[in-house]
Amino acid sequence: MSKAPASPKGKPGPKSQPRKAAAAAPAGGAAPEGDRIAKVLSRAGVASRREAERMIAEGRVSVNGEKIDSPALNVTAADRISVDGKPLPEAEAPRMWLYYKPIGLVTSNSDEKGRTTIFDELPEDMPRVMTVGRLDINSEGLLLLTNDGGIKRKLELPSTGWLRRYRVRINGRPKDEDFAPLRQGLVIEGERFQPMTVALDRQQGANAWLTVGLREGKNREIRRAMEDIGFNVNRLLRISYGPFQLGELKPGAVEELRPRVVRDQLGLAPEEEQPEARPTRSRSSKPAGKPGGKPMGRPAGKPAGKPMGKPGGKPGQKAQGKPGKPPGKPSAPRGGGDAQRGGGKRPIGKNPRR
Repeated sequence: MSKAPASPKGKPGPKSQPRKAAAAAPAGGAAPEGDRIAKVLSRAGVASRREAERMIAEGRVSVNGEKIDSPALNVTAADRISVDGKPLPEAEAPRMWLYYKPIGLVTSNSDEKGRTTIFDELPEDMPRVMTVGRLDINSEGLLLLTNDGGIKRKLELPSTGWLRRYRVRINGRPKDEDFAPLRQGLVIEGERFQPMTVALDRQQGANAWLTVGLREGKNREIRRAMEDIGFNVNRLLRISYGPFQLGELKPGAVEELRPRVVRDQLGLAPEEEQPEARPTRSRSSKPAGKPGGKPMGRPAGKPAGKPMGKPGGKPGQKAQGKPGKPPGKPSAPRGGGDAQRGGGKRPIGKNPRR
């Protein structure tokens, strides 16, 4: 590699310029160091990526003392970033919450029609959070919340392929074969809907209950698909999103997931784990349900109790209870378990193991 020519004797060398943020790599060149500025702002909990790009276009973001007007910029930890003249706060540890969205709330930061949003009803001590996907105003159930824009994007990408399960009530007396078009995938007004899993659970008067699973989240997807085959949805309840379960959460309640659950389920690096935060309480100041997962082991000082089953059993073999009395059914840990619960009968088929 050739060296830059030395400055002539007696003349000072060129002054070093202040460090600028790493620019985007030219076509065919090596990838630039650092991350895009919008991603960094989102990671710090300032705004979603889209909102961050809008803030940049409005001239509200500065890097190393200079305002920027394009998100096509990479920055590193050495760069000084400020928003509205204030230094960018340190990135928070990734956190996630389970929220039971009630019917009648809009899943958005603000509504042009003046309707109440979920953010109007969240507990006041909640930090700034973003929703993972949406539920329409007439739908209810599990909505994931996070303070991390990277997590939000990862969970929403179709390539992630996490299964969302819903309890769906439709008007009519359907037969199982009526749902064949949904299982095969259909096209509605030029829009392709991927195959769904549909289980006809039970008939309840003039209505039927179904369990529906899908791996993408298009606008009003289940309602539009059911209407296309001649059925009207009169209740829709999301009971799970990937490994995260609604469980026994009540409408309007919020429950924070343990950092270890977030780390394990999302494949985050161990060093990103932070000390566990206190569970968020609901607006009524009552605990928003039990923490996800059971504590390991028994409290010190208490006997372990009589083990069930015969000694010397094979590893992994289930313990046998008393004759004529089946053993109790363990409750699935929320926020990382795989049992589907909520809204009535369990979905048909085996649940995947962790």
